[in-house]
Amino acid sequence: MNTASSFDLFLNWLAHGYLDWSWWQIVVFTLVMTHITIAGVTIFLHRCQAHRALDLHPIMSHFFRFWLWLTTGMVTKQWAAVHRKHHAKCETVDDPHSPQILGINTVLSRGAELYKKEAANQETLEKFGHGTPDDWLEHHVYSKFSWQGVAIMLIIDVLLFGAIGLTVWAVQMLWIPITAAGVINGIGHYWGYRNYDCEDASTNIFPWGILIGGEELHNNHHTFATSAKLSSKWYEFDIGWLYIRMMSAVGLATVKKTSPKPQLSDLRPADQGTLEAIIANRYEIMARYSKTLRSFFNNEVQHMQVLAAHLKDARTWLGKDESHLTAQEKAKLEELMATNAQLRKMIEMRRDLQAIWSRSNATRDQLLNQLRLWCQRAEDSGLSSLRDFSLRLRRYA
Repeated sequence: MNTASSFDLFLNWLAHGYLDWSWWQIVVFTLVMTHITIAGVTIFLHRCQAHRALDLHPIMSHFFRFWLWLTTGMVTKQWAAVHRKHHAKCETVDDPHSPQILGINTVLSRGAELYKKEAANQETLEKFGHGTPDDWLEHHVYSKFSWQGVAIMLIIDVLLFGAIGLTVWAVQMLWIPITAAGVINGIGHYWGYRNYDCEDASTNIFPWGILIGGEELHNNHHTFATSAKLSSKWYEFDIGWLYIRMMSAVGLATVKKTSPKPQLSDLRPADQGTLEAIIANRYEIMARYSKTLRSFFNNEVQHMQVLAAHLKDARTWLGKDESHLTAQEKAKLEELMATNAQLRKMIEMRRDLQAIWSRSNATRDQLLNQLRLWCQRAEDSGLSSLRDFSLRLRRYA
């Protein structure tokens, strides 16, 4: 073979690679590869390692560790530690990547940089990195040679696709920094809808968690952080949970915990079982109460013509936990309560209901007595909304 022929072969390989695939086949390949990476992050790093919501069979655990080494270069201990600190310090100055503190533009544009900075913090690793892989492979391959994995991936992509393999590799490398470090840590604490009024600003970005493996349902996750399932409402879909169920069916995963679901029994006086069920389902209960309160407001506002225009935005903030209201919204809430005695009653009863599980120094008997008194007051209030809510509450089991 002469030199010219060899050079032509080289140019042909450079243009098409070993596989010589069409553009759409390469796009499909790239999407599949990045989706496997997302699955590794959400199932292995997030739900399994950071939150211990499930256990993975060694086959799956080692597969995900190897795959993430090739496609991200992330170290398991570092990722888990940074994420655990995010939950422990959420929306405070110690949160590694809160858009509420640092600004949405900063988190969107510098999300990966913020992660790397916190991952290099030894205090964070020592305090939050416990229980992550500590074997020979971790010490001598994955942690020691973190960048070599992505270098091997670069070589594989170029061999398979030629020059366009560089673009395939670049997409693989940018996928997690953009979707996880930017979108979830940024948008997931800034824009979206909330099923539960939990303590932080987390939101659900979309009700269908497909592109980012289910992580789109971020408010659900922050409300029930140790749940292996991130979807909550009937219309929400968590593809990561689908994969976990498939692995569970063949013995490759064991689910340890999911978010509590209300179990209703026959109507009875509130007892210790009722109290425990109410505390376990408190976020669902308060979400239901907020819906009841907004419905009650909608019925009452037509009789409040003087304030109807002034408080027309009340539907957007009336159901929020009062600690999340702005100063202007708090002032409007007080104005609303002063104007309508029945709405005042509904709001005061919400405060009293929340206080039941907020009193950490009270004994179980004291909490049960407070719950019984709350139910009695609700049922004697003369408000059908409160009475119906109390009767349902007494069915929790």
